[in-house]
Amino acid sequence: MAAIELTGLTKRYGDVTALGGVDLTVDEGEIFGFLGPNGAGKSTTIDILLDFVRPTAGEARVFDMDAQEKTLAVRERTGVLPDGFHVYDRLTGRQHIQFVVESKEADEAPIDVLERVGIADAADRKAGGYSKGMTQRLALGMALTGDPDLLILDEPSTGLDPTGAREIREIVREESRQGTTIFFSSHVLSQVEAVCDRVGILRAGELIAVDSVEGLRDAAGTEARLKITVDGIDDAALDAVRALDGVSNVSQTDSQLTVGVADGSKTAVLNALEERGVTVRDFETDESSLEELFISYTEGEA
Repeated sequence: MAAIELTGLTKRYGDVTALGGVDLTVDEGEIFGFLGPNGAGKSTTIDILLDFVRPTAGEARVFDMDAQEKTLAVRERTGVLPDGFHVYDRLTGRQHIQFVVESKEADEAPIDVLERVGIADAADRKAGGYSKGMTQRLALGMALTGDPDLLILDEPSTGLDPTGAREIREIVREESRQGTTIFFSSHVLSQVEAVCDRVGILRAGELIAVDSVEGLRDAAGTEARLKITVDGIDDAALDAVRALDGVSNVSQTDSQLTVGVADGSKTAVLNALEERGVTVRDFETDESSLEELFISYTEGEA
């Protein structure tokens, strides 16, 4: 069964089309990264899934339930960390979690949830005195309460230092191992690349790409960078590398070459160097990052 299924999902605000016929399926247990520049339609999609906004046309289903007709049933199975979450200043962290426990009729102890997100020592402090990172952790704890089948995370790393961001990734992976579906929207593309099984990219309300990061890299035709540490290279060897099919550029800094190569050309580059008496001490491949792929899809023609 699909955890999320969007069919022809369309939302218009007057003359503005926020979503233009989006089709998407997210499988149960998948960690799915949902990306796009500001105004692409990410928040609108999440709002429709939670029935905060009604679509103009099309359908959104969560665990095979119509998100608009079965709103309560969908929300009972969903934990949400919204972007720009605000706490109740006069309530403690423990009281925030207790409220969710009672709302969902869950059986967790609030202190266990707070321990899980790393703020148990602030359980009885008023949340109005929390830092931005602590507030984000509290919001994540509220989303995790009740063992949801679907976890919607909208900018989950906001306000967190690198250690906190790493802990969020570990929590996401653990939830996935337990069978939870994660719908993960973030501008921190390194976070998405580190945890997501597949990625979807929205541009101007249209879903322009859905695949694994590796699949997006192949489809975009982006090159890898081959970094080679060498001894004794000369101009003739450099010219031989530049002349190879699949090589787009070659640069040299002291004993290191950086070669832009298409798939299948890496071995030819190494062979060309060795055939001309160049000693290859070491080499590594630096693939295009998700950030580079994101730019190529959202600013390119495809």
